[in-house]
Amino acid sequence: MTKKFTFSSITLEELSKIVNLQEGDIDDYEWTNIDSVPVETEEQRDLQSLQSRLLKTPTHLINEATIWSAAIYPLLSLATQKSIRVWAQVPLQAKYVNFDIEGIVDGVLGKTVGGRLKTPYVVVVETKKGVEGQNPVVQLYAQLLAAAHLNWEVDSHSPQEIFGCYTIADIWTFVRAEVEGIDTELPTMRIEFSREYMEKTEAVTIFKILKNIVSKQVATT
Repeated sequence: MTKKFTFSSITLEELSKIVNLQEGDIDDYEWTNIDSVPVETEEQRDLQSLQSRLLKTPTHLINEATIWSAAIYPLLSLATQKSIRVWAQVPLQAKYVNFDIEGIVDGVLGKTVGGRLKTPYVVVVETKKGVEGQNPVVQLYAQLLAAAHLNWEVDSHSPQEIFGCYTIADIWTFVRAEVEGIDTELPTMRIEFSREYMEKTEAVTIFKILKNIVSKQVATT
């Protein structure tokens, strides 16, 4: 019987049994080097306005829905280009050889075709507070696996490069994943972590990472 997992409940132990998980250190990677990414005048103005509002917002005290609308969604929206749009509360499902994985993703930057999400490029986990909270990293890994499979169904490339991030209040941490062997019994997933970025003071840096990811996808599609 095929094993079935959900994003919200899978554990690291379970994940390690269904994929060959290779986790790298927090470091400066090529994809975090965004010095050359341009910020247009209008983008700079929007970022300054967003950052100014956040400086007056107690982000660690307000609820997740308010943080999403005030901080996370606006920054994701600024990074959209052409057919790549931002989506919220997106169901994703993937069927690997030995397991199925599914659930709801808090946010996605991805290519839109005919009013539907076709290929996700960045998946976002907004970390829950209180007793419902859990380690966002494992949940993000599961979402990256699902997104990589969906993109592989479109282009069959191996490895699949997919990005994600998890947010805690207005703090963002990015993850780059490579998933290969998608059609095998034990896929491999290699992970790279960025450092933490605080949106109140580093909104421009966060935006440039997002813009860099999206721009590369636009250039190749």
